[in-house]
Order: sequence, then C-alpha cells, then structure tokens
Amino acid sequence: MSTFDPDALECLAAIVEEGGFERAAVRLSITQSAVSQRLRSLEVQMGTVLIVRSHPLKATTAGRLLLKHAMQMRLLRADLDRDLKELAPGVASAAGEAERVSIAVNADSIATWALPALSPLARQGLGLEIITDDQDFTFEWLREGRVLGCVTTLRSALRSCKIEPLGAMHYVAVAQAGFAQARCPNGLSPHNFSNLPFVAFNRKDDLQAEFVAEACGLKHVTLRHLYVPSSEGQLQAVLAGWGVSVLPELMVRPQLEQGTLVNLMPGHSLPVALFWHCWNLNSVVLDALTHALKSAALRALSANDAPANTNQ
Repeated sequence: MSTFDPDALECLAAIVEEGGFERAAVRLSITQSAVSQRLRSLEVQMGTVLIVRSHPLKATTAGRLLLKHAMQMRLLRADLDRDLKELAPGVASAAGEAERVSIAVNADSIATWALPALSPLARQGLGLEIITDDQDFTFEWLREGRVLGCVTTLRSALRSCKIEPLGAMHYVAVAQAGFAQARCPNGLSPHNFSNLPFVAFNRKDDLQAEFVAEACGLKHVTLRHLYVPSSEGQLQAVLAGWGVSVLPELMVRPQLEQGTLVNLMPGHSLPVALFWHCWNLNSVVLDALTHALKSAALRALSANDAPANTNQ
C-alpha cells in the first residue's frame, strides 16, 4: 500500500476547501508553485488526475478518496492533541495549532440548537469548521469525503459510516403581524397561498412548498419565492414584512409569544426528522461530537420514532 506525503494530502484538501490554488497557498503559507508541485506529486503517485480545473474546482473520484484520507489524518492528529492535553494540560498542539475538524450542519440547526451543543468543544480548543447547507444536502459533503460528519434528513448510512437519530424539528408557517392582517387575516388556506410571497432559504429549499401541500391537502403547489440564504436572514425578512415563511418553531417561539409574528396555521406543523452521520471510526473527537449533538438534540428536539439504518 502506498504511503502518501501528509503535506501533499493537506495541500489537496486546502485546494478543494479554499476553491483554488492561490487561496490554498495563502492558507498553507507556501508559494502557488509549491501547491502545484505537491498536487502534481500526488497525481503522479496515483497515476490519475485528482482535481478538475473547472469553476469551481472539483475533486475527481480518486481525489475524493484521497481527500477522505486527508480528513482521517486530521482526525488522528486531533485525537492525539486531545489525548496529549489530557495527559499534560500545558503541552502544545502536536501540529502547532488546533487541527481543523469539519462537519456539515443544516442552517436551521445552527440557528437554534447546534451551536450551544458545540460550544464546550470549541472552548476546549477543538478546531471546528462548520459547513452550512440545506438539511437535504449536507449529506453530499460527507459523501464527497469533505467533512467528518453531518446533520441531515437522510436516514440511510453510507458505507463505513454510522448514523444516530437526533429527533424532529417542527416547522410552522409565520408572517409579520401587520402583513398577516393585511394579506391573510384568516391565515393560510388553499385559496390564498398562491397570492402570497414566501421567503425561502435558497432554490434548493422545498420546505415551503412541502408544508403548503401537506397543510392544504394538495399534491403539488407553485409558490412565489423570495430567497434569503440564512435562517436568521429569513426571520428578519419575515419580520420586515417581506412575506410568509416556514421556519422552525424553536426559532420563532419568542416572536410568536410577543405577537410580532403570527402563526398562520395554528395547530399545524411539519416535523422534519434529523440524523447525525459520521465515519464509523474509533475516535475520541468523533465520540465527543456525537455525544454533544445527541445530548443537545435530546433537549431541544421532539422524539423521532422513525427507525434508522444505523451502521453499514
């Protein structure tokens, strides 16, 4: 089995994560020429191209395999750093700085319960990088080997990964009180939803249409969308009277209690089951991440009775 140069592996990871050779060089504090040389040495060793020089840059299938290997090397170093700090609290990191541990978490979880869960680990010095995406797409980051774990709606584990059910986040349809009084005083209904603007996360966000279709008993709906690519931004847009949005009840609870927002379909919510996927490795850091997320989800989310395919 070939042994790969750790510096070259980190170089490959930096190119993919930073989206280019120049930014990778800045991050690694080396020249752009050195970045190209390290990548080339890996490609010669593998006998194949590892990066597609497109916009944006993309790793090939072989590149994704090596990227996953680079992430596993980071995890080993992070585990070593954690063990060394427990053995001798004043010892410096084995790598000179905290290892970057990347996970993908959906935006709504970041805006509500996930950051408090991860705060103790960050304060302990774990070098966290949180990638955000729609809950249906965080899984792709894990599939491509770019993160160690992800919070997602998908319940089938990848090969060599394990999965933990976290619970269900409940979504409600809300609007600013003045907007609701002027545009939909009797709430959301099959007769008025097509005349209302809906504030969505991005073009991949189908939660708005899913909620309306289920609530109104329809198979397919077409909505007028406005896009704001953050959970907090969606909330602020709704508070500013842009339109209706389907948001986590956990996030809008204070505004509903204050009366600044109105629940347009009281008694109806859309539960979205969330799962934590991570590599099935013996790792202190992964175990700590899993425990932190499961404990916080147990407090914040409702129980999820859906079975999960836990290990493959």
